[in-house]
Amino acid sequence: MKKKFLSGFATAAAAALMLTACGGGTDGGDEAGGQTEELREVTVGVLSIAPSVGVAYGIEHGIFEEHGFDVEYEVSSAGAAMLPAVSAGQLDFGVGNPLSVTTAVDQGLDMKIVAGYSNSLEEGNDVAGVVTRADSGIETWADLEGKTTAVNALKTLGDLTIMHLAEEDGADPQALNFSEIGFPDMPAQLERGNTDAVWIPEPFLSQLLEDDANELVGYSFQETDPGMATMVTFTSGQLAEEDPEMAADFAEAMTAALAAAQEDQEGSRELLVEFLEIPEEAAQELVMERLDGEVNREQLMFMVDLADKYDFIDEAPSEEDLFLN
Repeated sequence: MKKKFLSGFATAAAAALMLTACGGGTDGGDEAGGQTEELREVTVGVLSIAPSVGVAYGIEHGIFEEHGFDVEYEVSSAGAAMLPAVSAGQLDFGVGNPLSVTTAVDQGLDMKIVAGYSNSLEEGNDVAGVVTRADSGIETWADLEGKTTAVNALKTLGDLTIMHLAEEDGADPQALNFSEIGFPDMPAQLERGNTDAVWIPEPFLSQLLEDDANELVGYSFQETDPGMATMVTFTSGQLAEEDPEMAADFAEAMTAALAAAQEDQEGSRELLVEFLEIPEEAAQELVMERLDGEVNREQLMFMVDLADKYDFIDEAPSEEDLFLN
């Protein structure tokens, strides 16, 4: 099963969210006690991005099985599409950005964050940044006032952190303009002058900065909140209420898988080659997010406060609304 889901990653993307979680159980041996326990089958929604390798690592190395779970994953092209599937029980858990979860809760979906997942880097080169043309005259966050910055989707972590940094730099955050452009199309649109700047993650970020005609404005995650959460693990409020023990056990399993994947950088990068179908050299050079299953509630509530401040949501959910208790 592990190999099937790794090799089928690309084709799974086309059918993501159209499959329902499988029923039934698989027996797993407990060699120490000489007993067998039925593994709990769960399906996890992931995105086709590098940090999702943490789930694949946990499957490939039997970490989820050690914690009593038979895990399969389904691939979604967007985190927002994953949320209704989790809410409806088609997926047991999802991995996506915390702002999407917060927005879903604000819009009435009962979702619970059960574990952390990935974080930006606290120092050095980060996993996402804003890039402009070297001759654009844009040198600071405030210089983006009145300009257009491309993001992959509106009202997500990209424009949220840029607005915060521009205001801190003395600009009017409401005077910033944002347009939606897919990450692969951003370099060409920037070169043609169809956007003044782009908010772009790895591996596109490094590729853009290899061209001396482009320059980095800054790392919006790192400068907003060093090490801020970029993705979390979440489930439906119904599952959390009906089987809180399973939800808590899976959070523990995910935390163990992420810790192992983070420690084994060589093994994780080797897995990326098949996981994302990228060259080995690209996998080795990729700036990777820090994987960590621990939940930093204070950090996440700061993001919620920003979303509320800039009207990304109507009403800020409480910790009780947002987290597994």
